[in-house]
Amino acid sequence: MSLYVDSSALLKRYIDEPGSAAAVEWLESDSDLITGRHTLVEVRRNLARLLRAPELARVKRAFGADLGSFGIVELDAATCELAATIAETSRVRSLDALHLGAAHRVGGSAIGFLTFDLLQAQAARALGFSVVGA
Repeated sequence: MSLYVDSSALLKRYIDEPGSAAAVEWLESDSDLITGRHTLVEVRRNLARLLRAPELARVKRAFGADLGSFGIVELDAATCELAATIAETSRVRSLDALHLGAAHRVGGSAIGFLTFDLLQAQAARALGFSVVGA
């Protein structure tokens, strides 16, 4: 089964924090990982906030290599429109709505959704996703 990975889950691969071991286990258990294009921005922003050189450079390279193996959902007009509708009805934050819209575009409830964000997990369940992580 394909697994959509949001930024909160992917960041745990590079930053040791509560839930990191579980996130890594989920990431390594599925060879068909998917995420939205905006994950690049979210994860790199957080890496820059949490790490310092030279560790930041090393982790950014690892993240770039990992992201290259993901299926990437582009944030086209249809995905953004769907995300806007999700945001209006669920009240999730904008970037979380983009993740939910992207996941819906590539498979909807037929794919798993990996997140450690509790509000996003609730919204994902309401949309019919099988949520893991949170």
